[in-house]
Amino acid sequence: MDKMLLVDKPKGLSSSRVVERIKKKFKVKTGHTGTLDPLATGLLVVLTGKRTKSASVFLKLDKAYDVEAVLGVETDTFDSEGRVLQLSDKEITREELEGVLKEFHGDIWQAPPSFSAKKIAGQKAYQLARKGISVDIPPKKVSIYSLELTEFRFPHFALACEVSSGFYVRSLVHDIGEKLGVGATVVEVRRTRVGPYHVEQATGLEELLGDK
Repeated sequence: MDKMLLVDKPKGLSSSRVVERIKKKFKVKTGHTGTLDPLATGLLVVLTGKRTKSASVFLKLDKAYDVEAVLGVETDTFDSEGRVLQLSDKEITREELEGVLKEFHGDIWQAPPSFSAKKIAGQKAYQLARKGISVDIPPKKVSIYSLELTEFRFPHFALACEVSSGFYVRSLVHDIGEKLGVGATVVEVRRTRVGPYHVEQATGLEELLGDK
């Protein structure tokens, strides 16, 4: 079985756990081509058998995401599953938010979240962060090809973005909150595209495994 599988990852499972379940079901070497947080849903490209050798090609592909977030909340993980660090009741207008979004276009420098799969000295950053070890991850140049405010109802807002590989949506939302001076954190993330592959082409995990 040397295949590329387009999986619609469910919420609550890590990418590694999805891979483990597929590997157990089909008894074949398996790997994914770009981590999605447990909180996130959407397109996860999984390779099996000899196709795993081409994983690096998929890792370099551009991505697209839909994200829901809330203003006035800052957490240590940059999403709603983290520990709240700061709260603000200052109201932000749609115009203020749109003004800040204009600053996020083209090539930008972005620091990954401390709670991420980014490796530091051979260990994943989130493993160090969970132990209370301070993690200083240097920023990396990434690209934003499009960024659209699709919904705004203070304090909640939604974005649709097309970005380069290596981009962290949680960092984008966190940085937006910092520029507004009130903090912001992710509530929902859905990956809708990886390169030429769209989530509409994907199969739900349970259906793929024959459990539905």
